[in-house]
Amino acid sequence: MSTFDDRERAFETKFAHDEEMKFRLVARRNRLLGEWAAGKMGLTEAEAESYAKDVIRADFEEAGDEDVIRKILGDLTAAGIETSDDEIRQTLQLKSFEARRQLIDSQGG
Repeated sequence: MSTFDDRERAFETKFAHDEEMKFRLVARRNRLLGEWAAGKMGLTEAEAESYAKDVIRADFEEAGDEDVIRKILGDLTAAGIETSDDEIRQTLQLKSFEARRQLIDSQGG
């Protein structure tokens, strides 16, 4: 019975770790996307940092990426920056790859 309990704990620990890594990956991706949008809007470094945090918070509004895409699209449009839903989605995907690479690099592997 002890072996079964050990395996169960190991699976629970792995699941918790995997979920934490997913959260960190999405948060980092959203920060990178926010920094990209801030650059397009010509924000200062301090404003860009604050804006990136706002993008991270926007992701908590609903499941999925639509809330983040909507925020970025709305903010860029309001700032007079010509963009499209497709451009933001492509950038979101690129930032996801970049975030994954950064996360792996930060863990030494």
